[in-house]
Amino acid sequence: MDELHELTADLVSIPSHRDETAVGDFIEAWLRDETDAEVLRDESENVVARANSGVGDSLALVGHHDVVPPADRQVTDSGDYVVETRDGRLYGRGASDMKGAVAASMLAFRDAAADASREVAFASFVGEEVGGTGVRAALDAGLELDYAIVAEGSTNYSGPARTDVAVAHRGRRASTLVATGTASHASEPEQGENAVYRACDAVGVVRELTVPDAEVLGHAVSGSVAVTEIDGGSAWNVIPDRCEVTIDERTVPGGYADLSQAESVAGVEWVVGQDLPPMACDDADFADRVLDVSRAVHESRGDETPQQVTKPHATDAGWLAQAGTTCVVYGPSEPGEAHTEDESVSLDVLERCYETYRELVEGW
Repeated sequence: MDELHELTADLVSIPSHRDETAVGDFIEAWLRDETDAEVLRDESENVVARANSGVGDSLALVGHHDVVPPADRQVTDSGDYVVETRDGRLYGRGASDMKGAVAASMLAFRDAAADASREVAFASFVGEEVGGTGVRAALDAGLELDYAIVAEGSTNYSGPARTDVAVAHRGRRASTLVATGTASHASEPEQGENAVYRACDAVGVVRELTVPDAEVLGHAVSGSVAVTEIDGGSAWNVIPDRCEVTIDERTVPGGYADLSQAESVAGVEWVVGQDLPPMACDDADFADRVLDVSRAVHESRGDETPQQVTKPHATDAGWLAQAGTTCVVYGPSEPGEAHTEDESVSLDVLERCYETYRELVEGW
């Protein structure tokens, strides 16, 4: 699979943490040159290709081509990203999250779309790392997908040497408790209203909240709430009139913690910043179909047997599912690889994912 390795290296080498234009240009040009599909580059710079457009329910292979900022060692003197291959792995910013999966999806779409009897699509979005701005814009502009395999990481979740099928993932809600009070001299604390005390009282409320759980196709998904930052006060001798508490909440399909209870503390306001939706596959037959194909590919390669699992991280699958797309997550990234200074992807696992994507598209 030299072509897959080379395509992955080409994508990884193109900087896309500040501006996704160049890598979007590459993907668009490749699809136009290598396929007969209808290729669209929308105003947000998302790239979508369709074959057999309008014929039956659609199946899409979905990724994103933006990345988080690289470490200094991951950038060449000319500004490109460093790409290295050693010990069966390709190293570079975005190798696992998720340009390797994008490359595997592109090739599978090219190689199998003509054999599908219903509509198949490839989509690579911008802005996933900053809250799903690309997929949200595409959905707002009318993008409709019936089924999707979102190629984010699901490898080695149930054990080594397998790429599992994630049928659900948690969402993330980031919010802030803003406590206000009245400043006074610290020698006369009774003359003021201490915003830090109010914030601490609100934190106490948060610590007692019930965190919801959910079950998706027989698999448990658990939420969490954690206070991660607190900032208040201006000087050692001033009673603070403002204090902010940052909360990280991992949400589950159909459930949130009731953080509004923190507003029962006088002077405390709860403000939601970012709310990335969770994902739950709503079609057991589709999830089983993806698992069956994946297991056949694993068996043919001598790999361990994959399972259906849940995933702790939010992805664009959450936005798609919220809009009515039936999703699973299936991709090469392993836990602990994304966003690191030594980010890498297994070339063998990339081939496994390519074969699974190709078989699913071909049989659609």
